[in-house]
Amino acid sequence: MSFTIHKTEGNARTGTFKTVHGDIQTPVFMNVGTSAAIKGGISTGDLKHIGCQVELSNTYHLHVRPGEDVVYKMGGIHKFFNWDKPVLTDSGGFQVFSLASLRNIKEEGVTFQSHMDGAKIFMSPEVSMQIQSKLASTIAMAFDECPSSVATHKYISQSVDRTTRWLYRCKEEMDRLNSLPETINKNQMLFGIGQGGIYEDIRIRHIKEIAQLDLPGYAVGGLAVGESAEEMYHILDAVLPYYPTEKPRYLMGVGTPVNILEAVDRGIDFFDCVMPSRNARHGNLFTSEGLMNLNNQKYMLDPRPIDENCDCPVCKTYTRAYIRHLFKARELLGMRLCVIHNLYFYNKLMEKIRNAISEGNWKTFKEEQVYLLGKRAE
Repeated sequence: MSFTIHKTEGNARTGTFKTVHGDIQTPVFMNVGTSAAIKGGISTGDLKHIGCQVELSNTYHLHVRPGEDVVYKMGGIHKFFNWDKPVLTDSGGFQVFSLASLRNIKEEGVTFQSHMDGAKIFMSPEVSMQIQSKLASTIAMAFDECPSSVATHKYISQSVDRTTRWLYRCKEEMDRLNSLPETINKNQMLFGIGQGGIYEDIRIRHIKEIAQLDLPGYAVGGLAVGESAEEMYHILDAVLPYYPTEKPRYLMGVGTPVNILEAVDRGIDFFDCVMPSRNARHGNLFTSEGLMNLNNQKYMLDPRPIDENCDCPVCKTYTRAYIRHLFKARELLGMRLCVIHNLYFYNKLMEKIRNAISEGNWKTFKEEQVYLLGKRAE
C-alpha cells in the first residue's frame, strides 16, 4: 500500500494510491452509496460501466441497518454488494454533526438516538473501528467530531483536542483488530481527519499534531457545512501546506464540479459528495454546458440527449423529452437514468482533470471548466 505522485502543476497533482482492493488513480471522486447502495437503482455493474473507482458507505447507517454482523457473516462489504474495487467507510463522525439534536458527546464517545426508531446507540473510537473492521472496507475513517461552522473558537479548540485523543484510540484499536485471525481485511487502512472549523490557527495546529501518527492518508473535515465557498477555499489555502505531501488528501463532502476544480488546484486528491446522485433524482443534471433542470417545459419536445458532448449510456440512447416525460409520469426509470448520467459526468470530469495535469495544461483547463460548469445550460 503506497501513494505515488506522478505529475504536478502548481499544487494540483496526479497519483496512484495502491490498496489491497486495487489501485486508485487520483484525483478521484468516490461515489456515495451510504447504505452499500447508490440511491436511484444503480448496481455495482453500473458503477463499473460509468468509471467508478471507489464506493463510499457509512458506518452509522450500516450499523443501524442491516448491522455490521450481517455484513461480516456475508464475507464483508465487498462480497455483500458484489464490488471488487476499493471501498471507503465514513466513521459515523459526521452524524455527530448532522444528528445534533439526537446526540450527547462525552470523552468516552457519543450516544445517539437512531434516526430510524429512536433506539439508543453508543459510538466511540473503538466501536467505530470494530464496526468498520467487520465491514472490512479498504479505508476506514477515524471517528471524530465535526463541529458546526458557527461554533466558537473555544468550543472548536476543545473539540479538536478530543478528536486528537480519539484518533490515537482509533489507531490503537485498528492495529489490534488487524492482528486478529478472524479479521476479514487485515490490511484495512486508517485515515485521520483534520478539523478546526473556519479557524486557521486551530486547523494548522491539529494537522501538525495528527500528521505525527504517519497514517496512510489525511482528510480535511468540517467544511461544506454552512460556510461560504470563499471561506472554504481560504481554509484550504491556509492548511494544505501543512498536510503531508506524500499522503493522499481527502476533502470530505465536497462538492460541486467548480468546488472540485478549485480544490484540486489547491492539492486535494480525494472527494465525495451526495450531490450528483441527489440532484439527479430530482432532474437536476450536470452537463458540459452547465447546470440543467430537466423538469423545465422547454425540454418537452427536445430530441437531443441530456448532454451532446457526453458519451454515457444514457446520452447515447435517450432524449431529453423522453427522460422529462419519465419524471412527469413518476416512472423510476427517469431517476435511474439521471443518476447514471450525473455519476458518469463526475467520474469523467475526474479523468479529464487527471489528463489535464498529466499533459501540462491544467491551468487553462481549470479556467475554462470553472466558467462552463458554473453557469446554467441553455
